[in-house]
This record gives sequence, C-alpha cells and structure tokens, in this order.
Amino acid sequence: MTDLGLYLAKRTVNKAEVSRRTGISKSRLTQLTSNDSAKLRADELYLIALAINVDPGEMFKELFGGLGLRDRD
Repeated sequence: MTDLGLYLAKRTVNKAEVSRRTGISKSRLTQLTSNDSAKLRADELYLIALAINVDPGEMFKELFGGLGLRDRD
C-alpha cells in the first residue's frame, strides 16, 4: 500500500465516493493507493483533499514531509 493508500485507509475514506466527487477514475485511485510506482499529480492530490474535507497543504505535508534537500558538496 502506498502512503496515499495508508492516509486514506486511516481516515476510512470511500474511494468510490472520492472518484465520483473528483472525476478521478476508480482504477486510477486504485493505482495511486496500491502501486508505489504510480506518481500522484498535484491536481489529483488537491481534488482528493477537497473531496475528503482535508486541507491540501496539510495532506501534502503528511504525504511528502519526509522529502528534503540534498546537502551541498
């Protein structure tokens, strides 16, 4: 399961409802929640956040907060 999948599962989100509200297909949501090689686009994150009544910035921080810049050499 991907970080997005864990995030949505933790909140007991109905993916069919998210699909209906966002226009993101159920198959794409399944990809995003179960396939680590699937890349979540910014527009998809924004729409999903709106559909589940979460602040998009907070959702972004939770999903990608582990990223950081490389040290300069």
